[in-house]
Amino acid sequence: MPDSAEFEDPKTIRLTSLSSCAGCASKLSQTALAKVLHGLPQFQDSRLIVGNATSDDAGVFAIDEKRALVQTVDFFTPIVDDPYTYGQIAATNALSDVYAMGGCPLTALAIAGMPDEILSPEVIREILRGGADKAKQAQCSLLGGHTIKVPEPVYGLACTGLVQRDRLMSNAGAVPGDILVMTKPLGTGVLTTAIKRGLVSGSIVDKGIELMTTLNVVGTGLAENGWCCAATDVTGFGLLGHLKSLCLASGVGAELKASSVPVLDGGIVDLIEEHDCVPGGSRANFEASLPFVDWADTVALSARFLLADAQTSGGLLCAIPERHLEKALNFLTESGTMVQAVVGRIVEAPTEENRLISVS
Repeated sequence: MPDSAEFEDPKTIRLTSLSSCAGCASKLSQTALAKVLHGLPQFQDSRLIVGNATSDDAGVFAIDEKRALVQTVDFFTPIVDDPYTYGQIAATNALSDVYAMGGCPLTALAIAGMPDEILSPEVIREILRGGADKAKQAQCSLLGGHTIKVPEPVYGLACTGLVQRDRLMSNAGAVPGDILVMTKPLGTGVLTTAIKRGLVSGSIVDKGIELMTTLNVVGTGLAENGWCCAATDVTGFGLLGHLKSLCLASGVGAELKASSVPVLDGGIVDLIEEHDCVPGGSRANFEASLPFVDWADTVALSARFLLADAQTSGGLLCAIPERHLEKALNFLTESGTMVQAVVGRIVEAPTEENRLISVS
């Protein structure tokens, strides 16, 4: 974390102690969200390219024949105790939705709800500074924002980006034969639950923070090179939940190889098996996945929980045509992504709903 001479002795407080749910695990479940959104009025506009019908990461609105705006908002409760790092993670997570659509962030507005009777102005400013620094790294102009008083801290960004319409990546762009590739490992939901319980420290925490503060800027490059037409970032609904949305929007199925899915180093599986560090959001994701996932008997329960683990600021899940796979993997390697993992493939839509995603 950068030095801040102005706040050499900030008020010490465990931000995670103020959160009933941490990070993206605080989102409504996919099942609950579908009920909430069902039947809401919608203004029909021919310029709307991507709305909420396909459960994409962001909305896309045409501004001319070649370009479109990408718009999204994301905020959540503290996932780590350090305020600056919390701000960085929340901003990274919000910006990720633009990258997942193949766009480039242009502007952002900060959204903050703070219990100012508990948190000092210095702590609140550090949260905002972390987000501002990450927006600056993304070359995204932070225009301002809005704050309110709330019992639990919340922070995030509303982001606007730009994408070339013929290079858009969306949930609806996958076709059978595409190869599924991940750019970050899983496990942040388990890790942050362990952090909240005081079970972990040191290198695994550092690795998790590195993961959650790494921008998914490679999404823009994949799109601009025409190597990927369908992608999503893996966040609160877990790998399975986000893959389900992609499959339904594209009218396809998917096959995953559980052993090929990358997991954070440092004992994530042990945290599940020995300490039951599975956040409530991940359990809800797992239960929601049962009607559409066909599990091989060889897949351990810990692996099943990880595939449903509610990620915060996770990586991209990309459906890449096989003819572009080598170039795309080389690009991800050269770009320094944490992993470049081939985890499965897109297949024809199954005839049975409970086989939408097969995991072996």
